Amino acid sequence: MNLEKITAKKKRLDNHRPLPGALVRNLDDWFRIELTFTSNALEGNTLTRQETAMVVEKGLTVGGKTLVEHLEATNHARALDWVNAQVKRSPRELTEEDILYIHALVLKSIDDEHAGYYRRVPVRISGSTVVMPNPLKVSDLMAQFQSWLHSYTSLHAVELAAEAHYRLVTIHPFVDGNGRTARLLMNLILMMLGYPPAIIRKRDRLAYVNSLERAQLGGSKADYFTIITKAVNRSLEVYLKAIEGESDTNFDDQTLLKIGGLAKASGESSSTIRHWTKEGLLEVTEITESGYQLYAADMVHRIQEINAFKKQRYTLQEIKELLSR
Repeated sequence: MNLEKITAKKKRLDNHRPLPGALVRNLDDWFRIELTFTSNALEGNTLTRQETAMVVEKGLTVGGKTLVEHLEATNHARALDWVNAQVKRSPRELTEEDILYIHALVLKSIDDEHAGYYRRVPVRISGSTVVMPNPLKVSDLMAQFQSWLHSYTSLHAVELAAEAHYRLVTIHPFVDGNGRTARLLMNLILMMLGYPPAIIRKRDRLAYVNSLERAQLGGSKADYFTIITKAVNRSLEVYLKAIEGESDTNFDDQTLLKIGGLAKASGESSSTIRHWTKEGLLEVTEITESGYQLYAADMVHRIQEINAFKKQRYTLQEIKELLSR
């Protein structure tokens, strides 16, 4: 996703400011639930979008769901309320204390012993080979992080927000709640700079996690930045369509397809789909406990794009680069 296109859409949005109060309230309410649902879902919370709204807006409990899942919903919504109250500040004014406060809100009544405190123990991410910093280094690393945040110069707003998120989760300063805190910080920076918050969808979880791990292991951040930029672009589209009278805020998860279903829907062979997946042209949304790879339905369109580029004699590497734009 080209940052120039993002900037152009933001200028379109700015041309409509100030937005009508009723529209702002409606969008704020929608984003409050959507951000809470998606951010928690990325961490394994099983509340649905509708259940999240019931818990956050009505104070109701959902049968069969744990107390922790309810608290994760209400805590994230309260943390987001605090974030929204800070948007008139500058990213250069953000401090370690602000980050600790966000974290304290995220883990309130879930893990009060560690809420709002840097970790003092080593941590590992389940299923990942990434080695997190020694706990003795966390305090210094966070001081360096604050200094970096105060001294940024030429980064685009989306790059700054994404880089702040990446650096925070890579330091991994907390025992738990690192991802939710990093996404709240990222969205606070975006909103401070006039952008809507980025929603990382539940179905993008695997690509999101893999892109972070790839960068943390010394690889490129390109895939990670693409995911964040696309998320910001979707949010800009939500605002612009709402302004223009369209009610297209559909972030519903698509039906997921096994490789055979994707092959049937696209007219490609399963072996070709496996190869293109291995080459990074197709994205796996989930992997089941049985090891089946599941694809979002929009990978059918991706396959059509790949075939169109192949007819123009592009190599697979060139196609991958074109698709990432």
